[in-house]
Amino acid sequence: MADPSSYRPSPGQIPDSPGVYRFRDEHRRVIYVGKAKSLRQRLANYFQDLAGLHPRTRTMVTTAASVEWTVVSTEVEALQLEYSWIKEYDPRFNVKYRDDKSYPYLAVTMNEEFPRVQVMRGHKKKGVRYFGPYAHAWAIRDTVDLLLRVFPVRTCSAGVFKNAARTGRPCLLGYIGKCSAPCVGRVSADEHRELADDFCDFMAGRTGTYLRRLEKQMKAAAEEMEYERAARLRDDIEALKRAMEKNAVVLADATDADLIAVAEDELEAAVQIFHVRGGRVRGQRGWVTDKVEEITTGALVEHALQQLYGEEKGDAVPKEVLVPALPDPVEPVQEWLTERRGSNAALRIPQRGDKKDLMETVQRNAQQALVLHKTKRASDLTTRSRALEEIAEALDLDSAPLRIECYDISHLQGDDVVASMVVFEDGLQRKSEYRRFQIKGRVGDTQIWHGAGQDDVRSMHEVIARRFKRYLAEKEKTGEWADGEELKDDDGRPKRFAYPPQLVVVDGGQPQVAAAKKALDELGIDDIAVCGLAKRLEEVWLPDEDDPVVLPRTSEGLYLLQRVRDEAHRFAITYQRTKRAKRFRSSPLDDVPGLGDARKQALLKHFGSLKKLRSATIDQICEVPGIGRKTAETIAVALAQAAPATPAVNTATGEIMEEEPGTMDSSGEPVTMGAPDERRGQET
Repeated sequence: MADPSSYRPSPGQIPDSPGVYRFRDEHRRVIYVGKAKSLRQRLANYFQDLAGLHPRTRTMVTTAASVEWTVVSTEVEALQLEYSWIKEYDPRFNVKYRDDKSYPYLAVTMNEEFPRVQVMRGHKKKGVRYFGPYAHAWAIRDTVDLLLRVFPVRTCSAGVFKNAARTGRPCLLGYIGKCSAPCVGRVSADEHRELADDFCDFMAGRTGTYLRRLEKQMKAAAEEMEYERAARLRDDIEALKRAMEKNAVVLADATDADLIAVAEDELEAAVQIFHVRGGRVRGQRGWVTDKVEEITTGALVEHALQQLYGEEKGDAVPKEVLVPALPDPVEPVQEWLTERRGSNAALRIPQRGDKKDLMETVQRNAQQALVLHKTKRASDLTTRSRALEEIAEALDLDSAPLRIECYDISHLQGDDVVASMVVFEDGLQRKSEYRRFQIKGRVGDTQIWHGAGQDDVRSMHEVIARRFKRYLAEKEKTGEWADGEELKDDDGRPKRFAYPPQLVVVDGGQPQVAAAKKALDELGIDDIAVCGLAKRLEEVWLPDEDDPVVLPRTSEGLYLLQRVRDEAHRFAITYQRTKRAKRFRSSPLDDVPGLGDARKQALLKHFGSLKKLRSATIDQICEVPGIGRKTAETIAVALAQAAPATPAVNTATGEIMEEEPGTMDSSGEPVTMGAPDERRGQET
């Protein structure tokens, strides 16, 4: 724990101007990012008597070891830079909202030649128009099913689309009139895009104009006695009205607005957002966050606005944003919203009427979300804490292992030997910090064992030695011990393997544990605990112990160790299979320098197989377009030096196939044959 006075800048060093500041810990990790209208006044608040600080702020300043700042010209620039740095560094003491669920969106892929309507989750993609989010995916599908009658836009995947284009037959939706079937040329790309534009306009709330147009067309068809067409238009109008009824009218003046409500207590806060378009609620979402510092409701609203609109532009930012409290100061935030939208965007507190009533509804949703989250979180935190305490007690550790690293070895009958490293912090996965290794039989310039094979013990020794040798190198560079996985450079970007865990878990029994412990001893590391979890009886093995530690089957600590071990095994197997598949897809032509994919395909298409290419003369190889004599000579040498591939076997008949991998299929395209399923062998 650092004394803030040890790194406090002198008052004359801090400029009295707008800017963004970063607190770093002793390992140079950014732990807090903030902005200020006056850097001098804001930073002075952090270096007062510790007794006068909020408990969470006190924890932050005592965890930090340095502070730095960047001066900007305006408060809007400070807001933008603060958002960018929070996204880049993910500081542990900043307010970070977490979605309480992964919300589905209705997406229209306008970046494709033939736009597709589909349900999407996760990060938004460029060139795709999104509507929502919705509470349930089935609600999107019900709405789309009604709208496809009027806007028959493509909904099929790329594979189905290409197959229909190849066969000349549309899918079922094309036959029943719910797809315009651009795959078979019933409409052109421009006509299909117009349908997609109309679909997007309707979903964006511009419904009145389109309904009036359809009603006018229906009356005109009836007057011209085209009764079938008039009936179809009538049904289209009814379908659109049914789709509109799924979203109740909440604001009579067809307002486009987002309403944000906050429910909070001393420790946590929940945010609920209602997206209103055309006077109707078009989407709803919620976030929760830990209050890691003393923060006002206005500041929570400001962080919510940053997360909500930080990646958005144009119409995705509404004309009006209604909030329970305004940020202080409000002008930079309002100017930032206007800049994101490209036109005026108002930020205000609703005072009366329908908007105030709707805000009360959003507030009730936020309050319910906070209660539900606290109920779930209490159980989850209690379980994880108990698991870590049980592990510390069973392994006789000084404290709970807040960071656990687990290692596993995987291979196929001694080939493609790989290792995985997974990281759990506070009992939760940290997938961004996973690492994987190719086992080479050496650490740095030192050969530690010879030959490949199914020796998991020596492989474990190698991977532990390599991982912690990197750690020692970073320690020597910085001159200090670290305590997480990623040390960061002066610009805050992560380095690898720079922080030690409190506990190393290996997948295996006594031999693997001994190998891991030996690797740490050879490097002079004696403050990291090691244990192994054997699969057969789920026994926990410790170094230099003849008997294992047996945890109760109902133990939360054992359950956590099993999760860590199983995740390491999954990660190792996935990498090993990827590496194996890549090896099976290799070809002698891959080793020819300067020979790209296009010329490889031209060679295989010309000769039909590698066998025929290998028997060809240099003059015959030169006949292939794009292949000169020098390249032909290089190809001939490479094929002569490469051992002939093992012939493929038809597993159904036992017949040995004469052609090598690289033969042609019925369409004249080269085919690369993979390994038969029977060659899976033993995976460990």
